[in-house]
Amino acid sequence: MRPAQSVLHPAVPYVGPFLVFAVLLAVMPQFALPPRPALLLWLILPTAATVLLSRGVLQFRPARPLWSIALGVAVFAVWVGPDLLWPAWRSSVLFRNFLVGQAQPSLPAEVFADPWSIALRTARAVLLVPVIEELFWRGWLMRWVADPDFRKLPLGHYEPRSFWIAAVLFALEHGSFWDVGLAAGVIYNWWMIRTKCLGDLILAHAVTNACLCWFIAAGGHWQYWP
Repeated sequence: MRPAQSVLHPAVPYVGPFLVFAVLLAVMPQFALPPRPALLLWLILPTAATVLLSRGVLQFRPARPLWSIALGVAVFAVWVGPDLLWPAWRSSVLFRNFLVGQAQPSLPAEVFADPWSIALRTARAVLLVPVIEELFWRGWLMRWVADPDFRKLPLGHYEPRSFWIAAVLFALEHGSFWDVGLAAGVIYNWWMIRTKCLGDLILAHAVTNACLCWFIAAGGHWQYWP
């Protein structure tokens, strides 16, 4: 018998886990589950989808690990920099409106007092989200916009239109943090073009999210956790 992945559409390994994550984002609030079970499902279901659908295309070995770590820290600095330098930055109408919402936590208050919930939320952000998002944004979308038969193009293929579409959509995904999301998208896209290695992007993204989780938990900046 042929492996299951061989009968799937070529985009499924890159897009499937992201869609599972997006569906959970839409439907989970409707079930009003307690925080720990909800966060466990957030980990288990997308992880299962990634293992089932994407194991044939995943790359975890970075080509430039030290530079990827440094770049991940730099993106973290870009992410929190405006709010640290100008505390009223996110009070602007640009970041508080009906289109992008506003920077405020959507998780119940009890989550922030529960170490296990914080650990699960951190695990999701550091171990799962970088894999799912890099498969989708840099592994698939940047190539698919340039050519629907995206497998003809190597990872890190540069085409201006696809570069900026991916960066802008990545920014919009982050709601009221669209400004720093755009900067992060541009930096990550550039790094994919330079390294042509999904492992480097996963590592950089994981380092950014790890630094951000530390910043959130250490300083109580819960608004960074939507």
